Amino acid sequence: MDTNVVNIRVTKTENGYCAGCDLLSGWVVAVTGNFLELEKEVRDSIDFYVECAKIDNEEYPHIFDGEYELHYIFNIESLLNYYGKIFTKAALEHITGINQKQLSHYACGRSVPRKETADKIIKALHALGQELMVVSV
Repeated sequence: MDTNVVNIRVTKTENGYCAGCDLLSGWVVAVTGNFLELEKEVRDSIDFYVECAKIDNEEYPHIFDGEYELHYIFNIESLLNYYGKIFTKAALEHITGINQKQLSHYACGRSVPRKETADKIIKALHALGQELMVVSV
């Protein structure tokens, strides 16, 4: 059986992250701190939303009744901020081919990359992830 995918859009806030679910209009979770805290809050909030909808006999997306997987979609600013704690700008420049100054502009929200550039960043991080998946000791 295939697992259903629920898209969660993540953006950076002044003090942390916020997330919205494509299936739950107007629904947003905001957290200070890190992405791991946001993941927990998103799960807890969805569970609470569904529980309340059932109690109140209100409609809700029935995808939440079965197995589902949350798919987090970062905007480039939130992505670079999250991974900026893991990779230096020099390392990100090395794997993306985009200079550090431009990456800094994207991370600070001073500029927004074109779709092609955003795709290049995502593709580079996915390629790194694929490389790491085959490494063993």
